Amino acid sequence: MLFVYCGVVLKTAVLFSGGKDSSLALHYALQSSQVKCLVTLISENPESFMFHTPNIKLAEKQAEAAGLPIILQKTKGEKEKELLDLKNALQKAKSRFKIEAVFTGALASNYQASRIGKICAELKLECINPLWQKSQLAVLGELGEKKIEAIIIGVFAKGLENFLGKRIDEKFIQEIKPLSEKLGINPAGEGGEMESFVLNAPFFKKRLRIEKNHVFEDRQGGRVLVIDKISLV
Repeated sequence: MLFVYCGVVLKTAVLFSGGKDSSLALHYALQSSQVKCLVTLISENPESFMFHTPNIKLAEKQAEAAGLPIILQKTKGEKEKELLDLKNALQKAKSRFKIEAVFTGALASNYQASRIGKICAELKLECINPLWQKSQLAVLGELGEKKIEAIIIGVFAKGLENFLGKRIDEKFIQEIKPLSEKLGINPAGEGGEMESFVLNAPFFKKRLRIEKNHVFEDRQGGRVLVIDKISLV
């Protein structure tokens, strides 16, 4: 499906975190619009209500791998105030690249989707959420179908410790499904239980390889695979 306005394919930006959902949204955007840039918010607050934070600075490297321009916007990550930074970033994308719409990887969070939608409306941009309300297990399955290689880089719920660093593939789905039912968690991490990072995708011109990393444990027991060095190969 092409997103067309007045006979012209829409020029779009993609809100990009470097994780599985925004990468899958980028896949859809590239197939249905003219993707002019990625937009990434870099939050100082690791517990941002709106934005993915683990290894977020590496989104620039992922943009390089995809051969796409990227707008990086810093934010302190303060609740609600961070929305002003998002609006500024999208305004930059509209001014620089003449975008008409924004793709997001919003899957189930009404908090995120409603606020992004409101900002887009204020900027007279269409908001497109291709993953919205899809089955979380189906979304995990799509990663394999579309050859998007993603790994788990953050686990923040008890019982998920052994998933850190694992690739999201069919084996992962088989393991996470019964565990999510047992623990009452979202299998795709939509409740903040997990975070991911994409190393390769069909739209990458080169894949990413982790050269050096370490594990950081926060005060609440969450564990993050911090990528210290990464290269394009």
